[in-house]
Amino acid sequence: MITVYKLDDAGREVWQYPARVLERDAHGVRLEAFFNRDDMELGYATFKRGDRFVEYFYTDRWYNLFAVYDRDDGALKGWYANICRPAEIGEATVRGDDLALDLWITPEGQVTVLDEEEYVALPLSSEERQQADAAVSDLHLMAQQGTLPY
Repeated sequence: MITVYKLDDAGREVWQYPARVLERDAHGVRLEAFFNRDDMELGYATFKRGDRFVEYFYTDRWYNLFAVYDRDDGALKGWYANICRPAEIGEATVRGDDLALDLWITPEGQVTVLDEEEYVALPLSSEERQQADAAVSDLHLMAQQGTLPY
């Protein structure tokens, strides 16, 4: 087991949850976690308590990515991507600084960009904004090509 710490852009803890390590490599980790909040209707999808998340955190990419599976029938709902600084991955923890900008990607590859106003308001450097913009472009391309991980 590992603990995932979601941090804000200033490095303050926003949320933490347990996950199971499925795979590690030199640049990341693949985890399994289960949604542990009450059901949330988000407009683009409903996240339900017990939905299965297969999560990808990277030390060399400016995003993390969650494949979201329905608790009732196991069907892929889509992918949720957080634009963030590269993760800090330890033996027992994963820490990631969230930069507010998120994407929801349907199984058909349609992309919805979320929380743009929050992202624009953050005090980020031009280098960080360039990295974030490149991450959004990478995710759009992966969605178009159908190469998002499961």
